[in-house]
Amino acid sequence: MAKEVVVTAKQINRREKFKKRLKIIMLACFLLLIITFLILSIIYNGGKFTVTLDPNFALKTGIVIYESKDYKESKGRLYAQDMDFMDNISINWLPKDIDKEKDGSHNGQNYIAYTFYVENEGNEVQNYWYSVTIDDVIRNVDEAVRIMIFRNDEKKVYAKKNSYTNKAEEGTTEFYSEEFAVLEGRKDFKPGDVDKITIVIWLEGDDPDCVDALIGGEIKMHMDIREEHIEQNKEGDANGSKESESKTEESDSKKNEPATPTE
Repeated sequence: MAKEVVVTAKQINRREKFKKRLKIIMLACFLLLIITFLILSIIYNGGKFTVTLDPNFALKTGIVIYESKDYKESKGRLYAQDMDFMDNISINWLPKDIDKEKDGSHNGQNYIAYTFYVENEGNEVQNYWYSVTIDDVIRNVDEAVRIMIFRNDEKKVYAKKNSYTNKAEEGTTEFYSEEFAVLEGRKDFKPGDVDKITIVIWLEGDDPDCVDALIGGEIKMHMDIREEHIEQNKEGDANGSKESESKTEESDSKKNEPATPTE
């Protein structure tokens, strides 16, 4: 004889509540995935290397940036062409005249290269600062990254300190801080002056920190041009250093400047 199953109204009501809760949880998880995807898309798909000019600084001083000297079109933000994949190479493999190849993006095999211009269209002598900010790093790939900047005919290569010796890599200037790879100043920028800037980014295969553990890593950076600079007070001891940072205007006190602007 078949067993009689009795389902009460209370059981049905409980079951319906459980279904509703399950639907809400699934919908919340789905929305969370969409939001996460959008955030990552903004960070990485919109993550081309950019050069940004502070709009207030530009309006006040008449300083402009553009990527072609022949077809000058000033913009508040410039975009370098990105790369889907980058293998490690040697600095010796880079073209010797890489800063003279062309304006705008001129990437090569396993390196990013971008040339643009800064011009003073105002009526007064100005100072400006340029910085390269490290926005995000995956798998410590910044340990082997090199950033080479040409300002007119002056070249400088930046790298993170050697993790084994805790000293600057040979032939490089160590990154300014964990957040800023580069922070440099430009003084005495006269009306009509034009600075040609070329930035080159690659993974240095001869770096002792360039190991297999970095495979699959990513790094996102951008460059800013502004009137502000960052003051840094350091209190070091044998085991390390403590740093405190604050932003200030160029007209403020110049003590404890991070770098000496060059002409």
